[in-house]
Amino acid sequence: MQASRSLFQTAIRIPSQSAASTGISKSRPFLNLWAAPRQHLQPARQTRTMASATSFYDFKPLDKKGQPYPLVSLKGKVVLVVNTASKCGFTPQFEGLEKLYKDLHASHPNDFLILGFPCNQFGNQDPGDNDTIQSFCQLNYGVSFPVLGKTDVNGAHAEPVWEWMKASMPGLLGLKRIKWNFEKFLIGRDGEVKQRWASTAKPESLKAAIEHELQAGAKPSKTEPAGPKAT
Repeated sequence: MQASRSLFQTAIRIPSQSAASTGISKSRPFLNLWAAPRQHLQPARQTRTMASATSFYDFKPLDKKGQPYPLVSLKGKVVLVVNTASKCGFTPQFEGLEKLYKDLHASHPNDFLILGFPCNQFGNQDPGDNDTIQSFCQLNYGVSFPVLGKTDVNGAHAEPVWEWMKASMPGLLGLKRIKWNFEKFLIGRDGEVKQRWASTAKPESLKAAIEHELQAGAKPSKTEPAGPKAT
């Protein structure tokens, strides 16, 4: 009986070194035998996530200087969102995007915007820093629409607004993932995704769809009250 008791006590004895490494208390081995060490939780990301978002305007991606760019400032506008790259076969689309922007901005000066999101996830085709990317866009294509900070559009570190757009309008066969540079999303005045286009869609081919959205939510123009009738 004494031998059995000693064997049982030996079986539950916890060496001091093991206890220190696992975080188990030596003073109360029975109660803490299965206790896991306390974990230090990482703080939650301080941006609006896809799960809590209701529209495009809920997000704050970072601009070229690393500062928040509140999309709520674009409320009521039609916005074309593009993931860009400087060394891609589709990079010449910058020229078409700039022309599209200027044409529509001339007829709808306060209602339309293009937002570029540089991304290096596809073939490492945008390796430069934000300053390099900005200089490239302006010197080579005269880009005048906003190009924000370099970001991810897929994966664990994807910008939340991109996760939201992909979920709102998946691509072919229901696939959400961005396949390559220069995919395009059209955001309506109500902050919802209206259209999604593949990289191969040329900027000039999007004009009709954008104009449709511009007209859809346009405010009626004010008319001057009629003057008195001539007698």
